[in-house]
Amino acid sequence: MTKILVINGSYRSDGITDQAINVMVLALREANADVDVVLLREYPIEFCLNCRECTQQKGSVPGKCVQQDAMQALVDKIERADAYILASPTNFGSVTAIFKRFMERLVVYAYWPWGQHSPDFRKNNEPKKKALLVSSCAAPGVLGRWLYDTHKQLKTTAKVVGAETVGTLFTGFVSQRSQPILPPQIQNKAKSLVAKLL
Repeated sequence: MTKILVINGSYRSDGITDQAINVMVLALREANADVDVVLLREYPIEFCLNCRECTQQKGSVPGKCVQQDAMQALVDKIERADAYILASPTNFGSVTAIFKRFMERLVVYAYWPWGQHSPDFRKNNEPKKKALLVSSCAAPGVLGRWLYDTHKQLKTTAKVVGAETVGTLFTGFVSQRSQPILPPQIQNKAKSLVAKLL
């Protein structure tokens, strides 16, 4: 059974991002995938301390963080998963602050000894897993995808954990109403995209 890990960086319960994830999760479960959804808004992750203690050990296994929070359990989930859905709406031209906090803690996936100018990512030489990227913005979808950093940051996150991006769901014009509803054509695209993870 394929294990899919969903990491959702939306602040808003039942907003566009949650609605898109719900459609995808339902489709994956109908295809007998094992799906685990992590809502970062409910997940206790502290800020990275930039101590780089976790980056000093060689090898493909993620380093150990000095923080005593739930990030280690999330790294364990990342390691066990066969594929990912990484999601964040666009806030101020970027992923949300909670998704960025999560991204920064992924430094455990880097080997970066003192004196070395830049990190080597631990998963670069391993077989790639698959990832779908989900985002939205107030601007037109195509424009938002290219103007803002959200898509780039989600793609970087996938790469760091050892995944290749195989599909993207980017919804535009999401600020037209206070209670947005995921359009039927986007729901259909969300359903069709999940096949790329299986």
